[in-house]
Amino acid sequence: MWRLPRALCVHAAKTSKLPGPWSRPAAFMSTLLINQPQYAWLKELGLREENEGVYNGSWGGRGEVITTYCPANNEPIARVRQASVADYEETVKKAREAWKIWADIPAPKRGEIVRQIGDALREKIQVLGSLVSLEMGKILVEGVGEVQEYVDICDYAVGLSRMIGGPILPSERSGHALIEQWNPIGLVGIITAFNFPVAVYGWNNAIAMICGNVCLWKGAPTTSLISVAVTKIIAKVLEDNKLPGAICSLTCGGADIGTAMAKDERVNLLSFTGSTQVGKQVGLMVQERFGRSLLELGGNNAIIANVLYGPLHTKQAVSMFLGAVEEAKKEGGTVVYGGKVMDRPGNYVEPTIVTGLGHDASIAHTETFAPILYVFKFKNEEEVFAWNNEVKQGLSSSIFTKDLGRIFRWLGPKGSDCGIVNVNIPTSGAEIGGAFGGEKHTGGGRESGSDAWKQYMRRSTCTINYSKDLPLAQGIKFQ
Repeated sequence: MWRLPRALCVHAAKTSKLPGPWSRPAAFMSTLLINQPQYAWLKELGLREENEGVYNGSWGGRGEVITTYCPANNEPIARVRQASVADYEETVKKAREAWKIWADIPAPKRGEIVRQIGDALREKIQVLGSLVSLEMGKILVEGVGEVQEYVDICDYAVGLSRMIGGPILPSERSGHALIEQWNPIGLVGIITAFNFPVAVYGWNNAIAMICGNVCLWKGAPTTSLISVAVTKIIAKVLEDNKLPGAICSLTCGGADIGTAMAKDERVNLLSFTGSTQVGKQVGLMVQERFGRSLLELGGNNAIIANVLYGPLHTKQAVSMFLGAVEEAKKEGGTVVYGGKVMDRPGNYVEPTIVTGLGHDASIAHTETFAPILYVFKFKNEEEVFAWNNEVKQGLSSSIFTKDLGRIFRWLGPKGSDCGIVNVNIPTSGAEIGGAFGGEKHTGGGRESGSDAWKQYMRRSTCTINYSKDLPLAQGIKFQ
């Protein structure tokens, strides 16, 4: 599908709160995919019919029970008990206690733990990638590829753990040293969306860990099984190394948990991936407490897949697709291909091409998150560059050209204003060596490679006087 952050607020079916151990008729349990022979591999990931969605060194959960569904056929997979507000409070306390231990471990040794996490993910890459395909809906090779991204960022972080450091700067005062010192910020909250339920957590988690931070993860409710399965893999590594499990905590939940994280002063950095609409609310809540946020919000650079692609994630997404097609028609567009829901089980829709719209049509500026391609004719380079930049989202962009001058104008100050600017490749996909993120309504955050590690640390400018004098800067002398 597409390499775009997307809305966190998606729907999952809920059952009533259950006071104690789950007790359901055997016939009811048998309807879950996890109990069918062809899905027995799910249990290799430690999953069961009913799964605890809170981890802070031990597993639990006292919130609502949700059922997650396979978007390819809308069949129920399994259930997850989410976190209550009390679970969240308990987990934050345990995570902050775990930080006291983790922050004292030298960075290269923290890197060794991250290396082991990467190796553990490698061992489960096929089965975990299959779960991504089953629960999220992307094709299998992309599901496996997403786990590979987490593996790759672990490798990247291991090397980074031996290279993080600030410069020693020349001081203008004799007998003085000027040093830039970087320290961990503490607790990093990570809220991820359904479309990349493994990779986005991995980008944040691996780098945050080698920087000396502990992590608290809240994934999308509709991909809760993935969150549980990934956390089980990490928890085993921490346990084997006799480290507190709360270093990588999990609180599955909905908007109540997300809001608590945004408002909580104990969360030193909140990394949020989701829609621009929700991201605005998150950003305001974090800013109100003068906290740090890393926002990866909406994009609008759809790429069509005519041959091989998966279903939309939910029935709601199918409705949004149909609504966008109708709105495009109302605004004067012509559907020249597709535009319909496929007559088959699951949330499959036809890849769709729309022509005849104006470049400023409201639907073309709306992120539908569906396989719809709007085609526009332009007269010259300046015009089309301006059209690219007039869209409020600024995640990814691409141009196809053999003109060397046009390439560098596209990359330059009057070219694309997106965070990712490509030439002769599509807008989807990104390597972990470069920072991933966008500008404008995409939030401005950066994850993964480059100098993204700095977001997970605090910087101190330190002056050390090793002389016997007390000179002031700028040559000031009090007479």
